[in-house]
Amino acid sequence: MTAGKVWLVGAGPGDIGLFTVKGMETLKNAEVVVYDSLVGQGVLSMIPDTARCINVGKRAGHHTMPQWQINQVLLDEAKKGYRVVRLKGGDPFLFGRGGEELELLREHGIPYEVVPGVTSPLSVPAYNGIPVTHRDYCSSLHIITGHKKAGESYDIDFEALVRTGGTLVFLMGVTALADICSSLLGAGIDPQMPAAILQKGTTAGQKRIVATVSTLKQEVDRQGIETPAIIVVGRVCELAEKFAWYEELPLFGFKVLVTRPRDLISSMAARLRRKGAEVLELPAIRTEALENQELLIRAFARMGTYDWIAFTSPTGVKVFFQEMKKARMDIRALGRVKIAAIGTGTKRELEERGLFVDLMPEVYDGASLGAALAEACRGGEHILIPRAKIGNHEILEELEKKQNLVIDDIPTYDTLYETSEIIDEKKEFEMGSIDCAVFTSASTVKGFAEATPGLDYSRVTAACIGKQTKAAADRYGMQTYMAEKATIDSVIDLVINLKMKKGC
Repeated sequence: MTAGKVWLVGAGPGDIGLFTVKGMETLKNAEVVVYDSLVGQGVLSMIPDTARCINVGKRAGHHTMPQWQINQVLLDEAKKGYRVVRLKGGDPFLFGRGGEELELLREHGIPYEVVPGVTSPLSVPAYNGIPVTHRDYCSSLHIITGHKKAGESYDIDFEALVRTGGTLVFLMGVTALADICSSLLGAGIDPQMPAAILQKGTTAGQKRIVATVSTLKQEVDRQGIETPAIIVVGRVCELAEKFAWYEELPLFGFKVLVTRPRDLISSMAARLRRKGAEVLELPAIRTEALENQELLIRAFARMGTYDWIAFTSPTGVKVFFQEMKKARMDIRALGRVKIAAIGTGTKRELEERGLFVDLMPEVYDGASLGAALAEACRGGEHILIPRAKIGNHEILEELEKKQNLVIDDIPTYDTLYETSEIIDEKKEFEMGSIDCAVFTSASTVKGFAEATPGLDYSRVTAACIGKQTKAAADRYGMQTYMAEKATIDSVIDLVINLKMKKGC
């Protein structure tokens, strides 16, 4: 068997926007992913569902698997011929023990690559308004591991660090904060030297405490801090309040779950992130074209008889044109037929294929589309509706109010429900770590419920795009809120209002 290959990939500090393009491309092609506890959930949610995942749980002082065993896992999986991604928080070579992992691979002739990651000593201070270098304050930066074995003293020349006059960043040093501060003071640092501890930087859990070397431990005891966190010592810490920017974004500190079909890239998630939210983007449903498309093929054969084609989802558009291609037909076959779309996403999918819609309701739901289409018809029209197998009946109920319409309601794809094997959504809500869930269809609500059996849904604050979606969430007893309009912008405004209401 041909040996596989290992990629050591730095996942960055937490914010998925700081995961590199090369890292993302490498992850997409992984067959096995070996990941640790410091990898952000946003990055974990991007692991392909075809990859086998191995959690080695590394975090400062706590290891699900010892390092030697991790090294062996990488070797064993590569020997089986797999493409193995070793996904590590931050950067693989900055206190990430990436070099140790490569030694065994090199010894056995296993090919490997290293994909550097954005490292927390630079990114976390930046997200807190602290430039680690500034020519008016310092001319050097020093990154030190703050971790040490219990009962042992530091093997660090603190006097040399103090003499540099540079910015000092300590990683993995929260539990040893008192020792670090006392060692710096003993080495002659100014007791009034600004110092900060930065919690869960680049995520919704970001928190900053700024004090001095002599008072930082006291302030941490008073205000509390959670790991992971880094310690920054230097005059540049004075600039935190002046240069702070992340916390000024409207959704800073707000963690939002966005549910979506697996095959759709969520522009909703991207826009929420631009507003400062930490977004956990998980597929709640997967759509699959039906194997037997005989009904649709028959409809193609009589395409010239249709007056309208009504599309109720972007997926419906995709499957329709995929099947047209298989049938060796192009848009000329549509002839004089008019096109109706349920909303902007469906409209955009049609326009990408060179088709502009003739009708789209003001409210983007099935009932409104049915009512608008019925009003546009005089009677006797022949209407094709290619859509999900479990599509709702509201569009049909509205169309049936108009006499003499001939309706071909044809299922073209199925909706399947998905669960994440890596992220426990139920636990996230029970812990209160997710502030809001965004639902853009009734099927994603049901998919979420399928993935979280036993959850007390009254814990879920649900931001819903429309009436049908809200009704589905209401049935589970969620705290439901509906956007004024069924648009992405309106849903984002709703999420911002929910954050203000919660006082986050």
